[in-house]
Amino acid sequence: MQYVELHCKSNFSFLSGASHPDELVERASELGYRGLALTDESSVAGVVRGYAAAKDLGMQYIVGTEVHLTDAPSMVLWPTDRAAYGQMCRLISRGRMRTEKGACQLAWQDVVEFSSGLIAGLIPPETSNHRESTPTKPLSRFLRTDFREVFHDSGYLLCEVHRGVDDQTHLQRLRNLSIGNDVPLVVSGDVYYHTAERMLMHDCISAIQSGTNIDKSHEKRFRNGQRYLRPLEEIADLYRDVPEAIEKTVEIADRCQFKLSELRYEYPEEIAPPGMSLVEHLRRLTWEGAKARWPDGVPEKVIDLLRHEMQIIQELSYEAYFLTVWDMVRFARQRNILCQGRGSAANSAVCYCLGITNVDPSQSDLLFERFVSRERDEAPDIDVDFEHQRREEVLQYLYDKYGRDRAGLTATVITYRTKSAIRDVGKVLGISADTIDSIAKLSGSGATFLERCVEGGMDPESELGQRFVYLVTTLTGFPRHLSQHVGGMVMTAGSLCELCPIENAAMEDRTIIQWNKDDLDELGILKVDVLALGMLSALHRCFDLIATHHDCTLTLGTTPQGDKATYDMICKADTVGVFQIESRAQMSMLPRLQPRCYYDLVVEVAIVRPGPIQGNMVHPYLKARENPQSVTYPNDAIRGVLEKTLGVPIFQEQAMRLAVVAAGFTPGEADQLRRAMAAWRRPGLIDRFRTKLLEGMRKKNFTAAFAEHVFNQIRGFGEYGFPESHAASFALLVYASCYLKCHYPDAFCVALLNSQPMGFYAPAQLISDAKKHGVEVNGVDINLSDWMSTLEPNTEPEDGQKCSNAIRLGLTTIRGLNSKIAEQIIYERQLRGPYSSMEELVSRTGLGKTSLATLADADAFESLQVDRRAAIWHSLGQDHAPNEQPLFADLNESEQTPSTLVPMTPMEEVHADYNMTGLSLKAHPISFVRNELLAQRCVTAKELDELRSGRHVRVAGLILLRQKPSTAKGIVFATMEDETGSINLVIFKAVWERFFRVARTSNAWLVDGKLENRQGVIHVIVGRITDLSQEVTGLSVSSRDFH
Repeated sequence: MQYVELHCKSNFSFLSGASHPDELVERASELGYRGLALTDESSVAGVVRGYAAAKDLGMQYIVGTEVHLTDAPSMVLWPTDRAAYGQMCRLISRGRMRTEKGACQLAWQDVVEFSSGLIAGLIPPETSNHRESTPTKPLSRFLRTDFREVFHDSGYLLCEVHRGVDDQTHLQRLRNLSIGNDVPLVVSGDVYYHTAERMLMHDCISAIQSGTNIDKSHEKRFRNGQRYLRPLEEIADLYRDVPEAIEKTVEIADRCQFKLSELRYEYPEEIAPPGMSLVEHLRRLTWEGAKARWPDGVPEKVIDLLRHEMQIIQELSYEAYFLTVWDMVRFARQRNILCQGRGSAANSAVCYCLGITNVDPSQSDLLFERFVSRERDEAPDIDVDFEHQRREEVLQYLYDKYGRDRAGLTATVITYRTKSAIRDVGKVLGISADTIDSIAKLSGSGATFLERCVEGGMDPESELGQRFVYLVTTLTGFPRHLSQHVGGMVMTAGSLCELCPIENAAMEDRTIIQWNKDDLDELGILKVDVLALGMLSALHRCFDLIATHHDCTLTLGTTPQGDKATYDMICKADTVGVFQIESRAQMSMLPRLQPRCYYDLVVEVAIVRPGPIQGNMVHPYLKARENPQSVTYPNDAIRGVLEKTLGVPIFQEQAMRLAVVAAGFTPGEADQLRRAMAAWRRPGLIDRFRTKLLEGMRKKNFTAAFAEHVFNQIRGFGEYGFPESHAASFALLVYASCYLKCHYPDAFCVALLNSQPMGFYAPAQLISDAKKHGVEVNGVDINLSDWMSTLEPNTEPEDGQKCSNAIRLGLTTIRGLNSKIAEQIIYERQLRGPYSSMEELVSRTGLGKTSLATLADADAFESLQVDRRAAIWHSLGQDHAPNEQPLFADLNESEQTPSTLVPMTPMEEVHADYNMTGLSLKAHPISFVRNELLAQRCVTAKELDELRSGRHVRVAGLILLRQKPSTAKGIVFATMEDETGSINLVIFKAVWERFFRVARTSNAWLVDGKLENRQGVIHVIVGRITDLSQEVTGLSVSSRDFH
């Protein structure tokens, strides 16, 4: 017997289906099904994931959907060809765009409008698991008239039984409906999961969706566990009275000839001027750009590169793609929005000439095939970074230019992580909130999930515990809903909604398609990455501040290169706040690598990455830098590839070139090798290239040991190796940010503050660092602060302060202050002058009690010479809306402060500062407990530099950030701060697990450990962590954690 399952939902019918698409496909293949249709609810979001599995298994895979109508029964739709698939996507888009994100609203007339080429299977209301809106006509009449008139011989009645008490009666009723209305009967399973064991999972997610306990979620629970892919013999037995209805599944499958592989992406072509082809326009822009880049003559090397690249671009029909990105960058520059292309696109001389990237191909040895090649079966990917606070202007330009029907953002699938799965499963199982919270907070402790359950008070061996463990482990990784990609935009020549359904995003004026980045890659569909980069916002602001306050005009292109003071600063790892090299790992590397030129920065950016670390390339490179003469090369060809990195392949392009010069690969084959390294789940693919690589190197007389060594280095890049082009793009911004920090620390700090959130460090650490560089910082004040932080003249510079400008913190620093209130204060101050008292502030602005108290708590009345506690006391007596009592407007509300009101202590002032602004300019919280810490033999951060490496130390402070890199084998890196500076902590896995509760939940530690000082890079290897939070009670401190 042949059978095709035509009605099957995956977990992309969010919180309804209980199996992944590939699980359904693989199970159908195991059972001997001839094919399977994935029919998620008004969605094709999961179809590509099932498609990849079906392609590998050689099984027919049908794309369909289930739709629920407001005025007719629900039905399943299957497209017969490419045009019908487009109609189905249009239908889904219609329903999705009509309502809010995540919902779909369709009526029968919508189905009629887009019915061409579709086959429909009507779901009898009694078998549907959804509440049907009351049909405008009885079912028989609807089948006989509307349904048949629209679908003719493409309309079927679904026959679905699930071993209920009245299956035979139900089957007979369906047969009567079918015969009486001349609508054929077809068997289907209404499948929600691939095996019966997933019934509990379906009950769980149904309860999550309903927001109720699993035992009370009756409405969406099925009567039994029969909604799985059943064996063929069971299907034959269930439907033995209607064998012709089983045969109809094959009949429908034979008519459904559409395959996802038929989708052909067509890029917008209106970018070229009338009368000029796309390739002519691209060629003209490229040569014009080349002449502008090299006014004294384009180098011969670049001319050859441009000809080579243009030939490949034309062969692969990518002209429109390059022109679209050029147009987007042109728009941004016209609007004075800072932007820069990066990634593998920086390998392209064409991109450089078009102004998309800034890496000069004449000064580097980049490989275009890393970006585009004939052998490469995937679309090129150009990443362009824009100022993060102005990127929306670029996105809206693309929407306006191409229209909502031709442009949409790529989706991101939000999946359950362990912590969210614990919380949702715990709620539906009725587990106490305390137990759920305990287990969830142990996430990341290093303990197994079962150990975490025991520690959190749950017995995993009990009946409830077993259900909990099964459901949490299964739910982890399940899709929860669609969100929007950080910037992947798809534009098409025709209607995008015929390629993939479009739906509303949560953000206003944005629409997304239902596929994510991996889906697009699988189908070869091009996208443009319109990405946001905070450092570009900060650099733009900094350039503007320098022009205003330092009378100097700078841009990315005119920043002085090779500045010795800047490289001196970098070598000392004085890089808090700069781009890329501010992380703990980078700051540890800088004193060892000692960068002294731009290319050193390119290496620095790339070397502290998983690829070089896993490939064991870091230490050999540092050793070679100490003695470059000791480096040897097997021959001149390999010298040409590796000489600039002293014999160690650090970049992906070098790994590819090694394959070319050492093993005779073509550039395209070398790129396939790079991609195969990343596909570590498919060992056969890697082994095929390994054999080719080793054999090729043997033919060129390299030793087997050397060949194996090269292969292992290339394998490391599969983990996460940086392309040189990407590192070169980033290094430009690294140097620019370092130069500005070195020579204009005041402007640089203000620019960073006004571009938050970004980077590793919170405003408190950025301000602390600026003060170390001689910058005066003044607090928020209603008479002196704007909304954002600003520069103001430093009238009385103190000793050690080299800046003529001081920073004035903006009102945005105050937590809980509404921006409209702040703007009102500033507008009134600019209009009628500064405020002389709190009463005047209230009378002029109408501020209520809450806003006034917030300002008082933040000590924003310093210019009024009002004591902080007195200001808080006065704010508490203020009316909520004083301007609503005009009869009392002329009364003098000034009131004497009670003599018994005691001013805040210095420690209370600092704690209040942290609670309201996250920082204090008065003192550090740890300074108030320094005497107690001295009694416990704690040393300060400043003293560590003078102590012997290897000795035991005890340190204490606030925790600023925790990092747990994936390549660090469970090691956690933390940064602690006391009143004298920061301390780098290294916490090995066993120690982290032992002190997990304190380490994860407390942001004030006392640490015992071993001091390590290597070439001026100081760490404390942690042995013990004690909670210090009781010593700083009342202080609100949050850390920045990166995993």
